[in-house]
Amino acid sequence: MTVFSSNGATQSDPTVQPVPTSVVEQVDAADSTLSNPKRAVISLGSNLGNRLETLQGAIDALEDTPGLRVKAVSPVYETEPWGVDPGSQPSYFNAVIVVKTTLPPSSLLERGQAIEEAFDRVREERWGPRTIDVDIVAYADVVSDDPALTLPHPRAHERAFVLAPWHDVEPEAQLPGRGPVADLLAGAGHTGVLPRADLELRLPE
Repeated sequence: MTVFSSNGATQSDPTVQPVPTSVVEQVDAADSTLSNPKRAVISLGSNLGNRLETLQGAIDALEDTPGLRVKAVSPVYETEPWGVDPGSQPSYFNAVIVVKTTLPPSSLLERGQAIEEAFDRVREERWGPRTIDVDIVAYADVVSDDPALTLPHPRAHERAFVLAPWHDVEPEAQLPGRGPVADLLAGAGHTGVLPRADLELRLPE
């Protein structure tokens, strides 16, 4: 959506998430039935601003992506920030979604980064607070050590805030190269990961 100012110049509507041109080009040939889609697991996290609203906005933006459909949305978990001193940052709301997509991993990564930028994600420090974090946990059975996008996510197997919500929506899931998510979750434990039954994210219609 584009709006016109009084002098005729165009302005971007900040509520509309941009779809990179390269993503659009890659999925132009894909019809709405998502012929031969791949399954991907995406982790979402937010510890700044309206955390629940931001997570839902990211889910809706992913659903609006050509060649992608959100198939499952996990419960919400509240977790302590990873890798920082206790109490130094607000707690996170975390969730996991399962999608079917005709996008290749590189384009899915680009879309996730575009959503982060749309929500004013700032990358000033490692483990720093952020309005939204969009991470590809796994893509089909792909195992890759490409530094641009390591698959599966190199730390997913030890992060309860990823494993717990993923296990909720896919109890039999396997993390490629690491084994059953249930076993990984048992090993990681639930310390610092609190289910928030009072909060809910909706599956896009």
